[in-house]
Amino acid sequence: MNIEEKPAFATPFEWMGGEDRVRAMVERFYDLMDLEPGYAELRATHGSDLANARQRLFWFLCGWMGGPQHYTERFGHPMLRARHLPFRIGIRERDQWLACMDQAMGETGVPDDLRARLRSSFFQTADWMRNTPGA
Repeated sequence: MNIEEKPAFATPFEWMGGEDRVRAMVERFYDLMDLEPGYAELRATHGSDLANARQRLFWFLCGWMGGPQHYTERFGHPMLRARHLPFRIGIRERDQWLACMDQAMGETGVPDDLRARLRSSFFQTADWMRNTPGA
């Protein structure tokens, strides 16, 4: 791409396909967390009802990917690390979250280039969220 060309999509949100596609990915993420035994530790950190988590992740990801700022309009700055401190997040939980999200991205048709970009960003954020050293 030369300097004068504009990228096909201005934001990952646009590249993803907007709110409907983000919602589909989030729904699949939580469905997989509920269904797959390999995500048991991750699922255990979420309590019995996933409805609130589904909605908040959807709102957050819309804004995080450059779309509507639904989360910040409702709750202010996400303060991800502070909001997640009550939950044990070690290497196992991080890796299960990343694997579950990657599976959800694959199963909902996130384009491969975008999926790779998001996978890298998700890893950086998820690793920063760890609050249980060596676990």
